Amino acid sequence: MRRSFRFLLRLTARQAAALAACLEDHRTLYNAALEHRRTAYARAGVSVRYGDQSAELKHIRADDPDGQGRWSFSSQQATLRRLDKAFRAFFDRVKAGRTPGFPRFKGCGWFDTVEWPKDGDGCRWDSQPEHSTATYVRLQGVGHVRVHRHRTVQGRVKTIAVKREGNRWFVVLSCDDVPAGPLPATGAAAGVDMGVASLVTTSDGQPLTNPRHLAASADRLAAAQRALARKKRGSKRRRKAVTRVATLHAKVRRQRLDGAHKAALALVRTYDVIVHEDLRITNMTRSASGTIQTPGRNVAAKSGLNRSILDAGWGVFLTILAHKAESAGRKLIAVNPAGTSRTCSRCGHCAKENRVTQAEFACTACGHAAHADVNAAVNIMRAGLALRQAAQAA
Repeated sequence: MRRSFRFLLRLTARQAAALAACLEDHRTLYNAALEHRRTAYARAGVSVRYGDQSAELKHIRADDPDGQGRWSFSSQQATLRRLDKAFRAFFDRVKAGRTPGFPRFKGCGWFDTVEWPKDGDGCRWDSQPEHSTATYVRLQGVGHVRVHRHRTVQGRVKTIAVKREGNRWFVVLSCDDVPAGPLPATGAAAGVDMGVASLVTTSDGQPLTNPRHLAASADRLAAAQRALARKKRGSKRRRKAVTRVATLHAKVRRQRLDGAHKAALALVRTYDVIVHEDLRITNMTRSASGTIQTPGRNVAAKSGLNRSILDAGWGVFLTILAHKAESAGRKLIAVNPAGTSRTCSRCGHCAKENRVTQAEFACTACGHAAHADVNAAVNIMRAGLALRQAAQAA
């Protein structure tokens, strides 16, 4: 399996300045390569490819030895591949008839990652193995940087990336051949219903609470954003205010990620088979404002619901659940959620009137009453087990 490991970097002041310069030079390279492609096509109708721009790197580095020439050649190739990937994604969207979104120039706050494609080529993980108490990563042009390694790295380190989040720096290791850690079988299966009041409700009737991290930090975020709005553009105080807002958002993101890991681990440890809804979260959180000709209805209520869904972090949770299930040897099944909240889990009668309130379910045909989320989770589990049986029979 391939897995990523992320660790906080303990930088000195000199190393922090060098990494910031490295990031800025890679951003400049990305923007220059984008301008090269745009200009060549606009003036001569020529499409510039990754191979053409990679071949020019040698001359760029030779002409700027104290700038671009300081950094790893392979990391600069990775930046050019990043641009090439953006163009390929753009043309794929055009062919599919979706909103294209042409690749944009990267501003100072929109380029935060540098990647080294191979351990040992411009970078080296555990560069001082003789050190008994600390772990270091060596980066070309920066030096040996101390790493806060809070867990063991498994597998073979494939790529190394450095990422800036606010005023913190992280190293991200992508590792191949990570061994799986299968858990002992429990013989249990469960369906899970995603929600806002509870993050997850299982078919056994066990809810996993939704901590609502964004709502808990809303007052501090609002105050920080009001302070930011009052600052003069380009001033030092504005940069500090921007950092403050970014730090608060990063904390909410880490809290949400931590909660998703704990909830997914609890499910994986308890059940052999986990069935969940195949949700289209992007469609569910689409704005209801409409247009000038056809304005939307209940826009404020829909906006609040969208915020609550995104605060719950369904997409993050399902991604982490899939990874943990694969590692633990569990079976994860996604089913179409249509009708699961309106169908009676006892008699199968489906009607809108069965859902009395958001939390209460009462079948109009047989009189079965239950918590609405538990009833939906039971229907989800049955649908998933039916799919599994059909696949086994086929």
